[in-house]
Amino acid sequence: MKKFALPALLSVAVLASGCATHNVSQPTAPLNGYVDTGLKADVTVGEKISGESNVKILFGLFKLGGSNKYADGVTFGSSASPFGFSGLDPISSAKSAAAYDAVQKSGADVIVAPKYLVDVQDYFLFRDVKVTVSGYKGTINNIK
Repeated sequence: MKKFALPALLSVAVLASGCATHNVSQPTAPLNGYVDTGLKADVTVGEKISGESNVKILFGLFKLGGSNKYADGVTFGSSASPFGFSGLDPISSAKSAAAYDAVQKSGADVIVAPKYLVDVQDYFLFRDVKVTVSGYKGTINNIK
């Protein structure tokens, strides 16, 4: 019995240990960026808003739990997917869910100057990811 106690204890220690990652995105472009669409939007910038999403990722690929409601068009930063496609990246879907949460709670049309905070607790077989987005409430008054 004692022969198996040490290897079993070591196995439990390896499986229970992990590491943590903390990432904060910061916009690199100034807030007065220029996009030429031929349209003019009148946006009122309001109070600070935030939203969050939590997800567990099995084997770095399969998303377990988390929200099933997402905001389209959230492609801030580069893809962390091993395949290079943001559609297969579970962290990108967590960012989209956090953005959806912020927009729904505040009634905003857009998030002005979004800042994503990604906390990753990395374990042997899975990762626990918490994404928080903060920015300012943007309300579109009209588009010409």
